[in-house]
Amino acid sequence: MPGDTSFDDRDGGAVDRSNGRFPSGSSAGRKGRRALILVENLSVPFDRRVWQECTTLRDAGWEVHVICPRGTKRDTEAETVIEGVRIHRYPLRAATGGPAGYLREYGSALWHTARLARKVGPVHVVHACNPPDLLFLPALRLKRRGARFVFDQHDLVPELYLSRFGRGKDVLYRAVCALERMTYRAADVVLATNESYKEVAVRRGGRRPEDVFVVRSAPGTDRFRPVPPEPELKRGKPHLLCYLGVMGPQDGVDYALRALAKLREEQGRTDWHAVFVGSGDAFDAMVELSRELGLEDQVEFTGRIPDDDLVRRLSTADVCLSPDPRNPLNDVSTMNKVLEYMAMGRPIVSFDLKEARVSAGDAAVYAPADDESAFAKLVAMLLDDPGRRARMGEIGRERIEGRLSWRNSQAALLAAYAAACGDGRPRTGRRRRR
Repeated sequence: MPGDTSFDDRDGGAVDRSNGRFPSGSSAGRKGRRALILVENLSVPFDRRVWQECTTLRDAGWEVHVICPRGTKRDTEAETVIEGVRIHRYPLRAATGGPAGYLREYGSALWHTARLARKVGPVHVVHACNPPDLLFLPALRLKRRGARFVFDQHDLVPELYLSRFGRGKDVLYRAVCALERMTYRAADVVLATNESYKEVAVRRGGRRPEDVFVVRSAPGTDRFRPVPPEPELKRGKPHLLCYLGVMGPQDGVDYALRALAKLREEQGRTDWHAVFVGSGDAFDAMVELSRELGLEDQVEFTGRIPDDDLVRRLSTADVCLSPDPRNPLNDVSTMNKVLEYMAMGRPIVSFDLKEARVSAGDAAVYAPADDESAFAKLVAMLLDDPGRRARMGEIGRERIEGRLSWRNSQAALLAAYAAACGDGRPRTGRRRRR
């Protein structure tokens, strides 16, 4: 198979096959190192962040393996090699029915992950991506066999729990906090998606600042490159509005739809068509909400679409929507859609969230948190000001091509791996004292 990698010993005898361990003194910078990346909530390469990490490590000489769930419509093979990265997938049924459903989902994921990790064999680094904060369990087994553990914190799970369920003192909340602490404690280094997450790792996780590396998610500029707009996508209207992203309970698609209803009713604007690209747990509910609001003639839901179709819509959009409401998770999280809008040179309307401002700066305008009428007014303002829209788009692209590009994240990722493996520094004193 083209691009295939083997399970052969590639590091000049660094593997002691007699006991399945890697010697603790082997160097992280040498070609032929083996990394195992564990993912539970998305398939790979559909998970763009994880795929960028895989290809970065591959290009740096690492032999990369991934264990993840199978997708439903894509990423369905049990085992495959894509561009030199070997991917091992397992069947997984998403949780339904409350806590018992999550126990079944996570129990199945852990069992399959441990099974496939034995098949992969010894690795130099095990790299676990949350949620959930349970993958430290198979990582600990690999640590006992000589691997170093990199914790890639995609989400703050306690904040995710609060944002979804609004309960801060029940047993499940205490459990997710405990699991996060155990994951921090087990990790050799932590990857944070932004400075807010790094601050949590230091303050709440007890990690030393030098052991936490900010590896920002960033869109690939080869994937997000504008093409000529296609006016027919506007369905006969002067303007196109676009939402891109997951449609879960905390993602604010309902806020966007209510804001669009106010745009029509309070602002008297019917000169737009809106397209919502993406899927998720709340997709069907959002389609139904658009009908209840009388928006079905102006709002289009595409589900997940190929990259070429996505780029065509974003290139045609006049304004892009980032309606994530303020909650404990969203306020400190970097939204991938904001960065993708910026890469495409699109102006953004967002609610006023801490990390939204850090990412977008003047590439967005900000409504007071959760104020749908103010959100609608800002959309109307931008529709009436093509010059400002163009300037905001330029600012966004400049920010992406500068400090927010994946090139910067690549350097941070490789530095984290070198630190995890002890290249050039001692391995003692990993945690700071509280």
